[in-house]
Amino acid sequence: MLVDLVVFTLGWCAGWWLLWRVPTPAKIDPDAGVPPISIVVPARNEEDALPTVLASLGPQLRPGDEVLVVDDHSTDATAAVARRSGATVLDAPPLPPGWQGKVWACHIGAEAAANDELMFLDADTRLEPGGLSRLRAAADQAGGLYSVQPWHEVPRPHERLAALFNVVAMMGTGAFTPRAATPRAAPRRCVRTVGAFGPCLVTGADDYRAVGGHASVAGAVVDDAALAERYRRAALPVTLRGGRGTIAFRMYPAGLSQLAEGFTKNFATAARLVRPLTLVFLVTWLAALSTPPVLVADEPVVAAACYLAVAVQLGVLLRRLGSFGPLTAVLYLVPLATFVAVFAWSIVITFGRGRVRWKGRDVATRPSPPPPKPPAGPAA
Repeated sequence: MLVDLVVFTLGWCAGWWLLWRVPTPAKIDPDAGVPPISIVVPARNEEDALPTVLASLGPQLRPGDEVLVVDDHSTDATAAVARRSGATVLDAPPLPPGWQGKVWACHIGAEAAANDELMFLDADTRLEPGGLSRLRAAADQAGGLYSVQPWHEVPRPHERLAALFNVVAMMGTGAFTPRAATPRAAPRRCVRTVGAFGPCLVTGADDYRAVGGHASVAGAVVDDAALAERYRRAALPVTLRGGRGTIAFRMYPAGLSQLAEGFTKNFATAARLVRPLTLVFLVTWLAALSTPPVLVADEPVVAAACYLAVAVQLGVLLRRLGSFGPLTAVLYLVPLATFVAVFAWSIVITFGRGRVRWKGRDVATRPSPPPPKPPAGPAA
């Protein structure tokens, strides 16, 4: 029991360390000379999601801004919905060999963009009032790649099963520790982070082209992390933030199968990118979450105390990331079991089959050889 308690204490403390603070985009003067922006929305079968993101963008656009929806071979009314909302629609050419679908759509949008500032938004996101101004001003000040994990809205019970995936994804970047997530830590170049958040990426067009853009990560399974690594290797800053009050999303509203497919697609691959020390902290934290069931038979009082400590901690951490509510924290063993099962299956898919089905398309879970240089994007 002593060993279990030591592991629990270390892991519980590691959880606080890894998600100590989640900064959000600073409220900077939105009229401080920020240039027009091109917003690229890759969309495959997103007729239900698009009206929300486009409606949230419309009132916040300024003269010179543009919204480009790239229709990634949808079989529904995605293109028609986007046109009715006033967006410019680009039809993605056939997917070239070696390219992932979303990466290709982002590339096509970036090629057609008219402005020197680029934003890539997933179709299931929603900008809060004033969110676009905060994002563009904060990104312009930070330079390089500015990436925000949207606030996760979970109105349906099955969506709350994603709780541990959200927490682990944020912890794994190493960007929210006491050393990395405080203003005074900014000058410390020794603070190393990994990854980025694909639902919201903002960058200057010059920096984007300097690192090779999405063409440089055409075959990457976890394209956001691969693109961020290109920026880091080019000595360009990568800034990671939380989206509370700025941008929100619903990840998998369609049901459990969509949730499982989405996380299976890339979670095992993303885990390989985590820094070794961060990975040790993460594994220790997950071990702490598993300690109460181990102790319950022999030390029920101690097990109850550990369970309460974990529930309180998760309640605090989840409030920083989404609308999961206290019941999710109290019943955390259910999301934990979901996380373990889906992550195990992701390992099987990634290193076994090598392919997964996503949105009606077979997606390779291992990177392909570098593709040939792509053709220029189509006209609107």
